[in-house]
Amino acid sequence: MEFGLAFTYPFQDQDWLKKIGIAGLLMIIPIIGQIIVLGWALEIVRRVIRRDPNPLPEWSDFGKYLMDGLMLFVAVFVYSLPLTIISSVSQALPFVAMQGSTDDETIATIITVVSVCVGCFSLIYGILLGLLLPAVGGNFAVKGKLGAAFAIGEIINLIKAAPGAYAFCLLGSLVAGIVSGLGVIACCIGMLFTTAYSMTVQAHLWGQAYNVAAGSTGA
Repeated sequence: MEFGLAFTYPFQDQDWLKKIGIAGLLMIIPIIGQIIVLGWALEIVRRVIRRDPNPLPEWSDFGKYLMDGLMLFVAVFVYSLPLTIISSVSQALPFVAMQGSTDDETIATIITVVSVCVGCFSLIYGILLGLLLPAVGGNFAVKGKLGAAFAIGEIINLIKAAPGAYAFCLLGSLVAGIVSGLGVIACCIGMLFTTAYSMTVQAHLWGQAYNVAAGSTGA
């Protein structure tokens, strides 16, 4: 894994400013624009896996990026659903508890216990998700079918073959998240561009991790 390369490779493309700039502008468009950028990032994953010397794709096939991004979005949504459900339940519980009991101490105890349990679950599941999604994205990028994103056996085998590589993906997503947050300094518009850049970083790491895992399994 070339961790540093994931952060520097976009600047080796002579049109990096234009390509990331377009991605940043598309991020302004709610949902659709973000899905298109997700599909564009998936093409980066694909190019890294193919060891293409020019990983940053041109903005020449919006339709393909939209379809790829939509399928990956569905996969991410499904895998994130348990976290979403339990978070929603924990937020609704105080209102339910208040209507079912007048004992403030009991309500406070219930809320505290539930909050601790939800916090622990969220942390553990978030880490697992951080390891799982790069393998999901890599498998889908190679196979090009939505079913590949839910081929749990293949995905687990990839992670087992290169746990260190996928740990680097998790670390990279944390660092990229910090970089993305720096865009707040330049107001919301700046954040759109840093978010687009952070997606290119994660995409490169996903592609690298897949190559390491596939090499270990002999695929």
